[in-house]
Amino acid sequence: MNAYDDVKEIKMRIRENIWRVMERRGVARFPKPIWGRIPNFVGSEEAAKNVLKVPIFRKSETIFCNPDSPQKHVRFLALKEGKVVIMASPKLRKGFILLDPNKIPSSALFEASTIRGAFKYGKLVEDLSNMYIPLKVTGSVAVTLKGARLGKGGGYSDLEFAILREMGVFDDKTVVLTTVHEIQIVDEIPMTKHDVPADYIVTPNNVFEVRERVYEKPKGIYWDELDRDKIESIPILKKLRRAKI
Repeated sequence: MNAYDDVKEIKMRIRENIWRVMERRGVARFPKPIWGRIPNFVGSEEAAKNVLKVPIFRKSETIFCNPDSPQKHVRFLALKEGKVVIMASPKLRKGFILLDPNKIPSSALFEASTIRGAFKYGKLVEDLSNMYIPLKVTGSVAVTLKGARLGKGGGYSDLEFAILREMGVFDDKTVVLTTVHEIQIVDEIPMTKHDVPADYIVTPNNVFEVRERVYEKPKGIYWDELDRDKIESIPILKKLRRAKI
């Protein structure tokens, strides 16, 4: 086993332990089973309300947010606050979804914060290079208070960051925030160069800011780490790859 495979195995053990503990302690929520997912958790609404306390969230007119269930209330509150929300479509197959609260009836903002509602009320966009987004909200399976984070294993959150960094939408100052249950905070997670660290960890009871940066954010897409099938399955990646050749 090489070092890369060893890291993958350690990460999977961490994920499996988190999913197991969340189910055992009764903090896992629909959709179930949570195994293989960014797990929804009891208190996700309270965690979303705590996001309102984070200065960069309050200041940002546009935020990027993952499409997973535990961050649904973050998306709703952002829209309610009048912020434009950019979501990734599932597995990036259809690019990104732009939700403009000025073009959504106020009675439909909660529906628009769901994946199905986002497709109904939002606009599909592929090129965001004319935008700068100062905040990325992401889901996690596990996270440390030093900012190391772990997704469900598909690598899409890291890929979203890399793609938007490549487009100039994100830069090294873009803040990354994740909402989790306290159970999801662990002592250590191995990080590789494509892994995106968190700057804020927000739980139902606390807001943790990572003040001393340990991990650097990726500078763009690391093409050598992507296989051909992955590139072919994501239209934006195919387009960016052609532009590089």
